[in-house]
Amino acid sequence: MPAEVLRDPLALKLSLPGETTAVIEIGDLPNLQLAADLTEGLAASVHPHGPLGKRTTVNAFAYTLRRMVRELAEDGFEGSAAELTRAALGAFWLRSHYLVEYRTRTLLRAFDTRHQVLAEPVRQMVFGTNYTRPVVGEPLPPYAPAEWNRLIDLCKREVRRLAEEHRAMVTLAESGQDPAIGGWSEANGAWLMLRTGPVTRTEVAAHLGITPNVFTKRHRGIERIRAALFPSHKEAVPYVLLLAAWTGVVPDGLTGLEIPGIRWIGKQATLLSYTKGRTGQESLVLSPRASRLLEQWLQHSALLRGHVPDELAEHVWLVTRQGRPARAAFEEYMMRGWVRSHDLRGDDGGLLRIDRRRLRTTFIAQRGQRQWSLRATIDPNHSPQVEGDHYLSAATPAQKAVVEEIARDAQGDLLRRASAPLVVDEAASAAGLPEEVHRLGLAEGALAELLSGQRDVFSGACVDHFAGLHGPKGKPCPARPWVCLLCPLALFAPRHLPNLLRLKAFFARQFRQMPRDQFAAVFAPYARRLSADILPRFEKAAIAAAQLDVGDGDAELPLRAEETTS
Repeated sequence: MPAEVLRDPLALKLSLPGETTAVIEIGDLPNLQLAADLTEGLAASVHPHGPLGKRTTVNAFAYTLRRMVRELAEDGFEGSAAELTRAALGAFWLRSHYLVEYRTRTLLRAFDTRHQVLAEPVRQMVFGTNYTRPVVGEPLPPYAPAEWNRLIDLCKREVRRLAEEHRAMVTLAESGQDPAIGGWSEANGAWLMLRTGPVTRTEVAAHLGITPNVFTKRHRGIERIRAALFPSHKEAVPYVLLLAAWTGVVPDGLTGLEIPGIRWIGKQATLLSYTKGRTGQESLVLSPRASRLLEQWLQHSALLRGHVPDELAEHVWLVTRQGRPARAAFEEYMMRGWVRSHDLRGDDGGLLRIDRRRLRTTFIAQRGQRQWSLRATIDPNHSPQVEGDHYLSAATPAQKAVVEEIARDAQGDLLRRASAPLVVDEAASAAGLPEEVHRLGLAEGALAELLSGQRDVFSGACVDHFAGLHGPKGKPCPARPWVCLLCPLALFAPRHLPNLLRLKAFFARQFRQMPRDQFAAVFAPYARRLSADILPRFEKAAIAAAQLDVGDGDAELPLRAEETTS
């Protein structure tokens, strides 16, 4: 069983996969019968029978359990869970925040599912709708480019420096000897630690046959030797930050990495398996640079791994804590100390706050910018698969109808973009346009208005300004001038060539001043349609004549202030 209730004293024995067995004491509470019932519910809620799969989460539920027992005792309730009333529960939940209500509901539901002892009115209340709602915060923003570059550059420098110091100390240790024979020196101290592990001052003094006070007065440098041979939390921070930035693995999955979860595939590829708290086991093929970084860390910690007990040997992030081997836990206060020691600043001038969740957010945001994509980001912390699962899964008929309408609009938009642009001249109009008139459903006389210029916009002539393809139906189209290049309602004639060439010059100016990825996402589809599909259909002489009217300046186009190129 993953969780077992201990009665005397009341406690929960917890055995989760990948973790050592622990006993969580519930404590001496004023209502032991209710506490025992809720502890049974807590045991029934532990994975795989329930949603609780981490010791920290179980500890949080145990804390809330104690709070519920104490507060109900203060209200005068002294019975078991079977004696709970709607009034007692309602008063407790109405004065509690969302997490307290959620956790206590989970415990009572698990307890009643196992024993079926709650009164029917109370059961309906427990399995009903929450009184309170969670406070949803804003999505974590990615790091600014300048902050991100400073962080990554610092981590790279630190990794190189630590690796060089480690190799130098190992080389120095090979030239040393037992300090009990040759006396204390840096080389002899490194020789001793290379064979005995990360020893403390007291242990070294005992090996030399002197007292710790005498050793401290006479000799220095034991901490520097130990830090160079065996990494501490401080030395592990740049490795874990860089690996998080290059892989996008969630913080809990990265912290819990184990040696059996690493499979080397060839010389440069690595398959990494890890546990994500909300979903379970996941795997990822590392990039070559992330694979090399992980291999470098394993080499850096190999000496320490040879001096740890079996229960720690399989953990990837092994460090020394006060001279003793331990499993790394990258707490926020450790990150603050590391940032302060390196004086790493943000764009606001203050110390940069390291949030490992934001490293994943930045990784996902940068991955989406590496190639042109029309995907609208709902939350920068989500991958496309997660966004699809969360926002495109329809639960009600109304939601399904909305999703289907969005899909139809998207498919129709793709078909419209794939269709050839409607380019005409006076000689070919009579022969080639009847079919297009039928396709577009134009009313009588509309073709004459199109060809005469009565329906002109900046870059072409519009079949229907109120069609609503780029705005509300029945309202004038709000699209920018270049959007018409991909619109199926646009018609291009020789009289539009000057403005089309002005747009081409505008695209060229934007390409020179914008990052390549940004230009590809914003203007590339329109620039390609203009250069590859529209302009080649006109006579070269007409294009050359129209080019004389183009001055290559922003004043020639109806631009907003943020769209100018000068």
